[in-house]
Amino acid sequence: MKKPKIKIVSLGCSKNLVDSEVLMGQLKVNGMVLAAEDEDADIVVVNTCGFINDAKEESIDTILDFTRAKEEGQIKKLVVMGCLSERYKDQLKNEIPEIDRIYGVNDIPEIVKELGADYRKELIGERFLTTPSHFAYFKISEGCDHSCSFCAIPGIRGKHKSKLMEDLIVEAQKLAKNGVKELILIAQDLTYYGIDIYGEKRLADLIQKLSDVEGIEWIRMHYAYPTSFPVEVLHLMNENPKLCKYIDIPLQHHDDQILKSMRRGHNSRLNVELVEKFRSIVPQLTVRTTFIVGYPGETDDAFEKLKNFIIQMRFDRVGVFTYSHEEDTHAFALKDDVPQGIKVKRANELMQIQEQISLEKNQEKIGKTFKVIIDRLEGEYFIGRTEGDSYEVDNEVLISTATTLNIGDFYNVVITSAESFDLIAEIV
Repeated sequence: MKKPKIKIVSLGCSKNLVDSEVLMGQLKVNGMVLAAEDEDADIVVVNTCGFINDAKEESIDTILDFTRAKEEGQIKKLVVMGCLSERYKDQLKNEIPEIDRIYGVNDIPEIVKELGADYRKELIGERFLTTPSHFAYFKISEGCDHSCSFCAIPGIRGKHKSKLMEDLIVEAQKLAKNGVKELILIAQDLTYYGIDIYGEKRLADLIQKLSDVEGIEWIRMHYAYPTSFPVEVLHLMNENPKLCKYIDIPLQHHDDQILKSMRRGHNSRLNVELVEKFRSIVPQLTVRTTFIVGYPGETDDAFEKLKNFIIQMRFDRVGVFTYSHEEDTHAFALKDDVPQGIKVKRANELMQIQEQISLEKNQEKIGKTFKVIIDRLEGEYFIGRTEGDSYEVDNEVLISTATTLNIGDFYNVVITSAESFDLIAEIV
């Protein structure tokens, strides 16, 4: 009997993507047929995001697209999983009855069985990579112990739960054998790694062990909470050449009243001290951060403080989000009193400021040499990244195809010109 062709559609963050890759790895080992992104399929699994309003709308729209495909006979079965279905399972059942089965964020074994395969517990680290083969997102823990007022994640993903270090080493070894050279460490909060199973924070120990895996050349950290950051990780950046001098640490705001209402555990003074401390310990550190504008009670004065903070600190990378008023969060009890138009205007203003800062920082790189990894070939350029750039969210380095390069390999380049978010370079 011909096996059905299964398509996995992964929405939302890189943590969701890892879940999708684990699911696909289980199916592949069972001999199931996976459909490519643009192929027709018999069964579709949508791994949804339910974090903020825009993500929820994208998830709903995607589900509705496939319900229409099912009605027209293009697919036979529709399965929904992930954050949206964890958060709104009953509503989805009632409002979109065309969905055949609905699962949450921790139901991969049940989904594998639903799709006609056997879940194999022994397949530690087995994944079907959907990223370019030379790097992988590497999830070291699940859930979050923080209680930020705007965030629904703890209610969806639960409390912080670290993965065993030995399991992570096995996963890294398997990825390296398949050609992965860069691990992008992800979690709701990297800094809490190990505290639940070892009784202390063990992020530095984990990174050191991962760097010993043959074939791994870069380890990059995403999503580190600001308070009680393990300083030994910063010292490790200076000692271990495989640990990228890069940190993604969301500060969210700079007005003390807003930060207090956000339940962040840090204030404006600590913001400045933290960034200055990071830069003093690791002088070449690339700091990426994110901010939320339009949070309830954000006055013009509060926004000005945030704007001036960005100007003062001259971050290397900045992301800005407009506040999303989410039920089942502490902030939902507050009045969402900043009009959407003002939220968007403030976000655009901050990004214009950051664009100029980025341009000036990039211009300072002209004439300097950097090690880059090549991600892809696009038109007349090979596209790469420096140690200070993460995939999709940061700057890219454009190198002329006059020199033939290998995707996934490292090269030394000299920067010849710069734009706000791109660097032009030549091979040394």
